[in-house]
Amino acid sequence: MEKYTVTAIVMATMLEAKPFVLGMSLTQSRKKPFAVFQNDNIFLIISGIGKANAAMATGYSCDKYHPAWVCNLGAAGATDFSHPLGEIFHINKIIEYDRHKLTTKRPYIHHPDILNGFHTAKLSTSDMAVLDPDERKKISMNADLIDMEGASVAQACRKFNTKCFIFKFVSDTPDHARDEDIVENIRRNRSFFYEFFIRSVMPVLQML
Repeated sequence: MEKYTVTAIVMATMLEAKPFVLGMSLTQSRKKPFAVFQNDNIFLIISGIGKANAAMATGYSCDKYHPAWVCNLGAAGATDFSHPLGEIFHINKIIEYDRHKLTTKRPYIHHPDILNGFHTAKLSTSDMAVLDPDERKKISMNADLIDMEGASVAQACRKFNTKCFIFKFVSDTPDHARDEDIVENIRRNRSFFYEFFIRSVMPVLQML
């Protein structure tokens, strides 16, 4: 399979990925080390939650499938109330809020690749879920959204010299501190997110 034909999609959970698997008629081809669903030119990898899982899944995807690009897709929390539930953003900058450089004591910064024509946002990636409103308020000074995977996907892609595009939809705000609420919000918005990706993102990728 030629490199330029392959799109790798890295998503943290099957909860987020279900509409993609069904909508694109992907068939499960592998269970370990990661669940992989595929058709002729798309490989969707379920990484699991957290930085380490995301980094390993992305590295595995790049090494095994040699994609032209990796798309990290999924849910993210909003740091304040300016981004409503279900709103979709293309990530243009990532801050590792909980990982600082030893020399400067400042957070690591990552810059994923950007496609033109999409609403952009800054993302903060940390290894623990940030549900406390006060903690979110601190992060909001530097980032619009919070997740637990984006920075690691971007960093792994750089190691493999592979383009990285990240899109996130808002699954929770400072008003949503319960896991049950977040899960329900993901269920309510995941199909719209899938339709957005198919309708708006894939045609742009196919023109690259």
